Amino acid sequence: MNKTLNIEEFYKAKCAWMPDNLRKDIGHFNLFRINEPAGTTHRAIPYSRKDFYKISLIRGHARFVYADKSIEFEKNALVFSNPQIPYAFERIDGDYNGTYCIFTETFFAQFANLRDYPMYQPGNSPVFVLNDDQAAEIEVILTEMEKELVSDFAFKYDSLRNMVLQIIHKALKIQPSAGQPHDKSNAAVRVAFTFTELLERQFPIENPHQQIRLKSPAEYAHQLSVHVNHLNRSLKTITGKTTSKLIQERILREACILLRHTNWNVSEIAWSLGFEELPHFINFFRQNTEHTPKNYRELENV
Repeated sequence: MNKTLNIEEFYKAKCAWMPDNLRKDIGHFNLFRINEPAGTTHRAIPYSRKDFYKISLIRGHARFVYADKSIEFEKNALVFSNPQIPYAFERIDGDYNGTYCIFTETFFAQFANLRDYPMYQPGNSPVFVLNDDQAAEIEVILTEMEKELVSDFAFKYDSLRNMVLQIIHKALKIQPSAGQPHDKSNAAVRVAFTFTELLERQFPIENPHQQIRLKSPAEYAHQLSVHVNHLNRSLKTITGKTTSKLIQERILREACILLRHTNWNVSEIAWSLGFEELPHFINFFRQNTEHTPKNYRELENV
């Protein structure tokens, strides 16, 4: 897997210039247009994490690949990319155009917590397939962003933040993501939410020298300062699954990602995911996929 692309590297690769307002203390925002007619050579966006947020309105037949999932759309899609999830865009055929804005987390500091929104939460889809009218509504907001960005308005960045939130809210009204936030007053929900945050914080694995720190339900319970039985009951109530099952599913998902998108050997992947003995990882993977890691990699890379 490619290393995380930071915003300075993004500008060097895309523009060969660095904007004057790339200040990390106040955050950064910018907007770009895409226009690739059918027949043009498309430089695919490599599968990797970025250290900035990105909202893309894509028009064309393409595929968005994130984590171990792939969503193909034929016409219009609104995609919310975030620094936690590695992703890639793949153009399939025909015209490919659209608009995207990028911004850092500090751009929203003290204004809003983007991670509270469903499209930025673990397990929810970041892709919203749109019809032509819905895509036109988003395009209007993006065009206003473009005008505001070059204006002399003293509070233009506040205005741009509001437009980003407007797109988020419009997307949720168009096609709400599964897994809307629960009532935070419920103790079981709070435990489940915090557990999920803690679990996701260990991923993605970006190099073969990185190993997950928390491996067992007891270790998660200790970190959350709750009894392991209480953690298990809370997760069973909210998700219908045990703590062990949720941990295993997330490790399996990461294993599939690493087998598909890296050239690390199976021993390195096993160690990174907390398996000290290779046979234990092979047995775990076979029990959950009916394939050995080696066979899975061969099938996925055909």
